[in-house]
Amino acid sequence: MTGSFIFAAAMVIAITGCGLMAGLFFVFSVSVMRALAQMTPQEGIRAMKLINRTILNPIFLGTFFGTAVCCLCIAAISALERQSGWEWSMTGAIVYLVGGFFITAWVNVPLNNALDGVSASTENGPRLWERYLKRWTRWNHLRTAASITAVILLTTSLL
Repeated sequence: MTGSFIFAAAMVIAITGCGLMAGLFFVFSVSVMRALAQMTPQEGIRAMKLINRTILNPIFLGTFFGTAVCCLCIAAISALERQSGWEWSMTGAIVYLVGGFFITAWVNVPLNNALDGVSASTENGPRLWERYLKRWTRWNHLRTAASITAVILLTTSLL
């Protein structure tokens, strides 16, 4: 396999993966989190815990981590070979890695893990749920924007 074939394959997978992640994050921002916010804290916490457990499946994890691996390859190849459009492809890859992948790992997953230990029936439960909703959703908006931006930048690099 030549380097250009690997780059092209990584690019197709990365654009597809970034698009899928953008769609997932977008749906959470515009509907799922809004619906959860309308539930009682007990219902919302229970539903989000179920979502957080259910999403950890091979399809999601393969897409999430596979997209990150492809973006790493794109950034490395772009920096080394500096072919036409390399700035766009490298920037798009980095935008996804920082805004989609690392924000998930450093912010949203730790918030999810903390929520897993929360009981809505305690005195602090409703207050913790309200704070969780605001913070998780704010960071999710950023993940959405980063993933959409990555799709645009990676696609632009091909033009």
